[in-house]
Amino acid sequence: MVEERRLVGSILVGLAFFWSGSSISRIAVSPPQWTSLAEVQDHFQAQWPWYLAQLLMWLVVFSVSIRFLGLQVKEYLPGFLILFALALAIFLVSSWKYSHEYNLEAPLLALLLGLAAGNLLKLPKWFDASLRTEYYIKTGIILLGATLPFTLIIQAGPIAFLQATIVSVTTFLTIYLAATRIFKLDQRFGACMGAGGSVCGVSATIAVGGAVGAKKEHMAIGISIVAVWAIVMIFVLPIVCKALHLPAGVSGAWIGTSEFADAAGFAAAAAIGHEAAIQTYTLMKVIGRDIWIGLWSFILAVIAVVVWEKKELKDKSVSAMEIWYRFPKFVLGFFAASALITLVALHYPGDAFKKVLNPGLIAPIKTLRSWTFIFTFLSIGFTTRFRELFKFGWNPFLAFSIGVAVNVPLGFVLSSLVFDQYWTAING
Repeated sequence: MVEERRLVGSILVGLAFFWSGSSISRIAVSPPQWTSLAEVQDHFQAQWPWYLAQLLMWLVVFSVSIRFLGLQVKEYLPGFLILFALALAIFLVSSWKYSHEYNLEAPLLALLLGLAAGNLLKLPKWFDASLRTEYYIKTGIILLGATLPFTLIIQAGPIAFLQATIVSVTTFLTIYLAATRIFKLDQRFGACMGAGGSVCGVSATIAVGGAVGAKKEHMAIGISIVAVWAIVMIFVLPIVCKALHLPAGVSGAWIGTSEFADAAGFAAAAAIGHEAAIQTYTLMKVIGRDIWIGLWSFILAVIAVVVWEKKELKDKSVSAMEIWYRFPKFVLGFFAASALITLVALHYPGDAFKKVLNPGLIAPIKTLRSWTFIFTFLSIGFTTRFRELFKFGWNPFLAFSIGVAVNVPLGFVLSSLVFDQYWTAING
């Protein structure tokens, strides 16, 4: 929870700059679209001090967090310098005119580069300290909250919760029953995979694995399978959405329903090319599905003790605080950031929002958000090992794939047919 308070505090700093008549827009710098190397040279000659300032900002922010996580800052910094340099290079390539034409978004390029390096090269052990995937994605989600009006959450939130409930319960039961009944896998293993497929990938797999006492290898293979299918969906879902000419809001909702990891879903939603897709994805995935991590962790912890470990019941107890311990605190940070920005937005109605608040505060936060997601995807790629997928044979992968076969069509029906009027109404 300390990390979430610190990130919301960073947004308050941005507000302080804005209210003082200044802006964080200078430090929230990224390469503009370009067609010639001369344009690139001119940009960096003028903006290099601000890139340096942004690097220093990230170093300060992340170093404080690393200390709270109990890690050594001196071990984190060298790897992050490389991560920042790679992110800048990816930003530059994705800003090329022809990259835009072929929808080569920065997160996708970061993922491809990371996967290639992570699976083809032997990376130094010290580099692992900077690959804090979960932390980077949580930072990005909280910054995303600062760009999403709370009124929109109130408007579409109930639909997101309802759709998320249908999808989460259906997908979890499908994967769990396929794993335990068809392929005769361990119940805890099935619970890990079910949570990973129905809620939020890595976080849910780890949280539920800890709640039910799963083996480390169960959680590792669950994370690997989630990563593989999340990567597949990054490419498949945007292509299908565009081929079917789905509205951006509907596309984002479907991606939010059928993606298996927060960062991967963001990349897929960004590939739609419209802010509405990112907004509806966030409402569906981050607000709707991710909240289930706490519920599944608590429910399955009770089942593990009362049913699976019945013989040891006398020696164990279930704490009523389990749901709070397992609850994804970054979702609270998301709400806090959204509420904060919404209160500020009330003083800038109509054109004032577009002409003053958006360029002075919202747009810079979106840029910083993009940086964090590039850090995230590089980290995912560097740490994903495809060979780990087959450590337990094909059965875990097949059990999870059955869940995918149910989840994706169900998500399409709910997003484009049942609740389409709600998601279409969100136009960014």
